[in-house]
Amino acid sequence: MVEEGAEGEVVAHLSKAAQSELLELCEEQFAEIEKLLNEIILCEADSCENPQEQSVNRLIATDAELKQWSSTEPSLLASNSEILLQAGKDEMLKLCSELEMVVSCCEAKRDKLRETKELEQKWLEEKKQVLLAASDHIERLRLEREKLSEHNIILDTKAKIQKIKVYQEKLLETLGDVLETHIPLPKKESSASKRKKSITHEITEDLISLSEILEVLMNKVINTPHDPYVTLDHTFWPPYVEMLLRYGIAVRHQENNLKIRLETFF
Repeated sequence: MVEEGAEGEVVAHLSKAAQSELLELCEEQFAEIEKLLNEIILCEADSCENPQEQSVNRLIATDAELKQWSSTEPSLLASNSEILLQAGKDEMLKLCSELEMVVSCCEAKRDKLRETKELEQKWLEEKKQVLLAASDHIERLRLEREKLSEHNIILDTKAKIQKIKVYQEKLLETLGDVLETHIPLPKKESSASKRKKSITHEITEDLISLSEILEVLMNKVINTPHDPYVTLDHTFWPPYVEMLLRYGIAVRHQENNLKIRLETFF
């Protein structure tokens, strides 16, 4: 209905002579179209039943028609300038309408891109603020780390070492008390026999306690881990040594029976 209305408008703007000439051109075109339609119908009725051969024939006919149209020189729609002018105006109006639609689409796309750009800029600003906050935090941590001087680090390390030493001494004292209570050194016993007295005196003289033996073994392992063996002498009471060896607390040297070391507990 819109197209018919536009054609009616075009005809209404033309003079009577131009209108009659345009109607004659339209009748000639309609007659030519009817003729072509009749020829197409007749050709389809006489077409072969083989679809492949029919397709080849249509391809050949289309190729021939294309060559014919390529060699044909274009001609004017009509010789009347009034008709040509009106047709040009109609085409221009149609083109302007299409261009307006293109402009409208471009503007919508531009608005969408502008909205996307604003969102991206907002996101970028937020990321910049996060980066700035992280940079400030890193700088503050760096300044705090620089404030911790080497002297403070050494003092802290010394304090920790001192705590460990105090704890070690406390453990050693506790161990010594337990060993002294449950495994004391042999004491002198009064006897009328002089021989017994001399033997007892011989046994108990210059002997060290079990806790002292353990302390000697531990200090040897800590101070000289490459040579942890301790040489036995008269101060080591043999029953204590035998007890340490029997319960797996100490180990005897493989080549020298007078040397023992603390067992590696791991």
